[in-house]
Amino acid sequence: MIIPAIDLIDGCVVRLHQGDYGLRRDYGEDPLARLQRYQASGAKLLHIVDLTGAKDPKARQIPLLRELLGSLSIPVQTGGGIRSADDVRSLLNAGAARVVVGSAAVKRTDEVAGWMKTFGADKLVLALDVRINQAGNAEVAVSGWQENSGVLMDDLIRAFEPAGLRYVLTTDISKDGTLAGPNTALYAKLAQTFPNIDFQASGGIGSLDDIRAVSHTGAAGVIVGRALLEGKFTLEEAIECWPNE
Repeated sequence: MIIPAIDLIDGCVVRLHQGDYGLRRDYGEDPLARLQRYQASGAKLLHIVDLTGAKDPKARQIPLLRELLGSLSIPVQTGGGIRSADDVRSLLNAGAARVVVGSAAVKRTDEVAGWMKTFGADKLVLALDVRINQAGNAEVAVSGWQENSGVLMDDLIRAFEPAGLRYVLTTDISKDGTLAGPNTALYAKLAQTFPNIDFQASGGIGSLDDIRAVSHTGAAGVIVGRALLEGKFTLEEAIECWPNE
C-alpha cells in the first residue's frame, strides 16, 4: 500500500534532508488538514514521525498526536525517539495503531523483543535505517543516523523473528529526502529472504515510476513523504500504480 508520511517539529510539517535538523524544509502549520486530505484521497495507513520527541523525549508531542489521531478514521503508525515501554504505551494510549521503534531495537534488542510480547508484535514497527557497506550488506545506523551500529540488518531481523516480528520499515539513508529513486534491490532481497515479514520501503521516492518499481519488489508498502508534500504526483495517482491497493 501507499503510506503517506509527515514529520512534525513543534506542530509544523517539515522534512529533513538525510536526518539533518539543520537542513529543514517547512510545509505548513496544519498537519491535521494534510492528514485528512490523505485520508480522503484513499490512504489506508498513515505514518507520523515526531521529530521533536526524537530529539528530546520529554518534549514528545503527545497532546498534538492525540488530537491528530482522534480526528482520523484510518490507522496511524507513529514514532520518534522511542526509548522505553512507557513511550510505547503512551503512543498506543494516544490512539496509535502501531508504534515505530528505531535505535532501541538495535541497542536493546532483548528489551524491545519483550515489548512485542507485552503489547503484541502487531503493535510495533521496527524502523531500520541502513547504509550499504563495501561488502554490499545493509548495516543499521542509530542515533539519528549519526552512528553505524556494526549490526547487519538481516542479523537483527533474525534476532526478532522469535518474538513474532511482523513489520519492518527500511530506509536507505543515502536515498532519504533526495527524490532520487529507491533502492529496489534492497527491498527485493529482503522480501525474498523474509517472506513472512511486511516490509515498508522508504527513501528516494520522487516519481510514479519509483512507486511502480517498489511495487514489483515484494515490499508490502511504500512510505511517501516529500514527493507528496511537493506535488510531484497525487496520492490518487500513486495508489493507481500499486497493484491491489
